[in-house]
Amino acid sequence: MGIAFDIIVIGGGHAGIEAAWAAARRGAEVALVTMKADAIGRLSCNPAFGGLGKGQMVREIDALGGLMGLAADRAGIQFRMLNRSKGPAVWAPRAQAERNGYPKIVQELLSQSPRIQIIEGAVERILARDVPGPAERPGDSAAAERPHGDMVDATRHGPRKRVTGVELSDGRRLGAQAVVVTTGTFLRALMHCGADQTHGGRIGEAAALGLSDSLRTLGLELGRLKTGTPPRVHRDSIDYSRCDLQAGDDPPTPFSLMTDAISQPQVTCWVTWTNAVAHEHIRANLHRAPMYSGQIQSRGPRYCPSIEDKVVRFAEKDRHQVFLEPEGLSDERIYCNGISTSLPRDVQDAVVLEIAGLEKARILQYGYAVEYDFVPTNQTRLSLEAKLVAGLFLAGQINGTSGYEEAGAQGLVAGINAVQFLRGEEPIVLRRDEAYIGVMIDDLVTRPPAEPYRMFTSRAEYRLLLRADNADQRLTPLGRRLGTVDNERWDRFTRKVQAVAAIRELAARGAVDGVPLAAWMRRPDADAATLAEALARNGTGLHCVDALEQALIDAKYSGYVDRQARQIERFRRLESLPIPDPIDYVTVPGLRAEARERLLGVAPRTLGQAARISGITPADVTVLWIYITGRQRARL
Repeated sequence: MGIAFDIIVIGGGHAGIEAAWAAARRGAEVALVTMKADAIGRLSCNPAFGGLGKGQMVREIDALGGLMGLAADRAGIQFRMLNRSKGPAVWAPRAQAERNGYPKIVQELLSQSPRIQIIEGAVERILARDVPGPAERPGDSAAAERPHGDMVDATRHGPRKRVTGVELSDGRRLGAQAVVVTTGTFLRALMHCGADQTHGGRIGEAAALGLSDSLRTLGLELGRLKTGTPPRVHRDSIDYSRCDLQAGDDPPTPFSLMTDAISQPQVTCWVTWTNAVAHEHIRANLHRAPMYSGQIQSRGPRYCPSIEDKVVRFAEKDRHQVFLEPEGLSDERIYCNGISTSLPRDVQDAVVLEIAGLEKARILQYGYAVEYDFVPTNQTRLSLEAKLVAGLFLAGQINGTSGYEEAGAQGLVAGINAVQFLRGEEPIVLRRDEAYIGVMIDDLVTRPPAEPYRMFTSRAEYRLLLRADNADQRLTPLGRRLGTVDNERWDRFTRKVQAVAAIRELAARGAVDGVPLAAWMRRPDADAATLAEALARNGTGLHCVDALEQALIDAKYSGYVDRQARQIERFRRLESLPIPDPIDYVTVPGLRAEARERLLGVAPRTLGQAARISGITPADVTVLWIYITGRQRARL
């Protein structure tokens, strides 16, 4: 078999980075296989991290000991806390990063792990052996008792194969007990710019052509999705006087608990708008746009549409916002966020030159679209393991998601669960009330996306609990138990927790203007500076700003949190009702034909998971509940 590892990670993008790092932190020997080692961590699209829903996930990755927050802090050149005018529940950190600096930082961090070996090459085939008879996965015998247990193969017969390693295009073979596939947009990738088509998942980089056939051979069905990127223009060709300034925060707020302060210089971004003339250029050339000529058949992200899509779908609007974002401190490229396109180059020229401030802009890289293969997630467990292939995990855009943050979060979970698989232990499944990561993975498995999935705060029913500020409180203890959180991070976290607890205790004895301090802290206008003064007046001294702010936010949301905790407890009674294995949905009286088909396709483990499947109605859940409880009573 050649060199043997515990785990092989295919792909050096954001999912692959986090998968390799998490698995190595947990003691596994990991091979990270990538076509180009110097492309690890490369930023294919906008060099930015975070945003609404996404910023919370970067904090969660950091809380579990991942790399994205650390690297973004070191490479960040503009930081903004979005939604500052609203409550902390929807605050979302975002950072513009150095396009060339971020990959170097990630590669340096990975090099510090003695358990990660980076291997250059293209994986042509995933090697697997047949599993004789119905294979029992680790912990399956106790599945009925797991309130948030994993999902099983839709056929209820367990995996058909088990991975043994990979074969590279040059014939080399690597052995492993688990494989994590994180191929991003590279599976049979085809780039489009007008009528021009080029094989590749990113400018100047080849597509992965053989791996799709290997996945099909293993029994997985593949689909096709599309994403895109806008043109980049030379920074010295912009008339900034015609644009609106968008400054960053001062001081910047880091992503990572481990970052004391942002030390590198910060930059300004700018805002401009398209106009009716630019839109007319687009309408006049829609027949040359791959999305409208029929050249591209797959679906792109609805929430990040191309400029041609915007012009067609929102015909009543005569302008659309364009954010001009530097790709680095010394980088000459400005990312034109808001005009993603695959229109021909001459049309892109005409459109860009009509935009205020860009009348003399020089395009350094034209926008393009990428079509690529993905694995629809009805074939995946909540652990991100493929249902039909034991030890095969899928993470990132191969699961139909978009965005660096969604990919990194999945990679972290896949790396953790690959180690769980090796140890024969229960998979780690984050609940919807525990993390945005849990919301995303549950959405993917129970409602497989037909278009690239993007995280939003609106997807989380418990978003008052899943705040950016408390990600470490929610997840760092879990990371410590799993071994992904090291001593330095744990010490810093425990000091913060102890400081917040001390502030709460002291607040019980103080007052502000005659109002008990504990009650005053719940007021909307309560702030950290006044709290520090009140504590000092009561003889308790000053505390770190982070702990003061955390104590205030916790106090302000305490009532809401208690209410949601009661709602969660009621929901868990539904969520925890196990669906017997096996169950023949065809024989369940009163169940609609569509519901039978949906339930057979997803094979939920619990009634709560069944309730979240797209197309399942409350009436279907009631019918299923009556059937399950009836069977339970019949056994007594």
